[in-house]
This record gives sequence, C-alpha cells and structure tokens, in this order.
Amino acid sequence: MALTPAAVTPLRRRLLVSSSSSSPRVSRVSVAMSAVEPAVVVGGGRVGRALLSMGLPAADVLVGRGEKVSEDAPGPILVCTRNDDLDAVLENTPRSRWRDLVFFQNGMLDPWFESKGLVDANQVLAYFAVSKLGEPPVDGITDTNPEGLTAAFGNWAPAVAARLQNGELTCKVLEKEAFQKQMLEKLIWISAFMLVGARHPGATVGMVEKEYRSEVIIIS
Repeated sequence: MALTPAAVTPLRRRLLVSSSSSSPRVSRVSVAMSAVEPAVVVGGGRVGRALLSMGLPAADVLVGRGEKVSEDAPGPILVCTRNDDLDAVLENTPRSRWRDLVFFQNGMLDPWFESKGLVDANQVLAYFAVSKLGEPPVDGITDTNPEGLTAAFGNWAPAVAARLQNGELTCKVLEKEAFQKQMLEKLIWISAFMLVGARHPGATVGMVEKEYRSEVIIIS
C-alpha cells in the first residue's frame, strides 16, 4: 500500500469539503497572481507540475532528474522528488543555494538535514492530492480540520503559501516547534496506516480507515 501527497484515496474523497474557515493561529497570505515568487521546481511529476501551474507563466524553471540547478535561478527551489533522490538533488545544486531548497517529502528528515548541515531547512507538509499528471490538485480539508492541513516552515514558507493559495489550496505558515509537532503527527499517521495496510494486501488507505480502524487505534 503506497501513500504519497499525490495519492487520492477513498478516505480523502469522503472527507474533502468545498470550503475552509480561517484560524487565528494560522498565518494567511492574500494572494494575487503577481505576488507569486518565481521558483525552481525540481521534479516533473504530478506534484511538481501542479506547483508549476500555480506560478506565473514562463517565470518558473523546471529541473528534471539529473539536471543541475543554476546559480542564478530565481526564488525558492521546490524539491518534489523521492526521498532517495535527495542526495543527488544536493549534488546538482550549488552549495550557495542550499538555503533556498524547500523540501516537500514525507517522513522525519531531521537526521538527514543534520548530516548535510541543513539547519532549519525549508519544509512543506503537503496534504493535497494530484490524481493524474496535469489535473488540478484537491485540498486535504477534512471535517476535523476545515482550515486545511498543509503547512510550511522556513524562510521561504510565505512564498510557498502564496503559491499554493494561488492554486486554491490552503497552507499554514508555522514556526519550527509547531511544524515539528504536525510533522510527527503525520509520520505516526502514515506509519500506522502503512503497517495495518501491509497486513491486508491490496488495502487502500480508505479501506484501512473503514474496515481496519480498530487495528490503527491499537498501534497508534
């Protein structure tokens, strides 16, 4: 059973709603198209292409697998690759631009960040789904979290939030402690659902939530 920010599941379809409410604890960004920062997008998959569609036409730069990031490329560098491609991304990015990297990967990356000297790296917890390449993303708004779950941290967090909100997605800008708390919650959620799903071959996330919820509760 695979789970990525781009995966659309029955559970998400059931919980997605059409509107969101604001929260006093969340930083919101009012976005006009002209306010979206040009960016480099590393990775041309579903998420990467969706992020490109939220920017200004012809202003962004797409970097594919194995390609190098230019020293003078604009704005943040949005990394939308698999976790096992991150070493290669660093190798292809000038060290002077590492502070501009924004990581969209799942999981607890702190040990890897520390090993690379990436203190307080920009990160995004993505709770939106892109079912097919080129289709618009669907926001992960739920009954429990009508304000949305996607969150960003780091110097480029406001720019990321502006881009996502330009694509009609919610995004919170969080301080490090609040971001780490939400990151741990997502890691626990993914781990629990994946473990239960592995015990039931072929089970989707939605099936685990509907049919094996008691097992998730026991291990989480």
